[in-house]
Amino acid sequence: MSTTIDTIKDQIASHPILIYMKGAPNAPQCGFSARAVQALMACGQKFAYVDILQNPDIRAELPKYANWPTFPQLWVKGELVGGSDIILELAESGELQTMLTAAAEG
Repeated sequence: MSTTIDTIKDQIASHPILIYMKGAPNAPQCGFSARAVQALMACGQKFAYVDILQNPDIRAELPKYANWPTFPQLWVKGELVGGSDIILELAESGELQTMLTAAAEG
């Protein structure tokens, strides 16, 4: 029987660009998720998402696994990038675009 942590590991391994967020990209449920997902969309790469409001087990377990207490959480190529503030800083500097393009190209 797989655990929530196994599910999280599988999700992170299966998607080169993955955001755990409140809501969906077209209907975010909090301002931090909205800003983070706008920055991702502006980069033009496909990304996966998990709505933690629909997945309370993941919402409970991911902060422990990631050692990051808040949402959203952006994972790129299996590494935690960070939350909304970090995503926006990376977007402003142009690093987010570079990072996501590289991840999408494999």
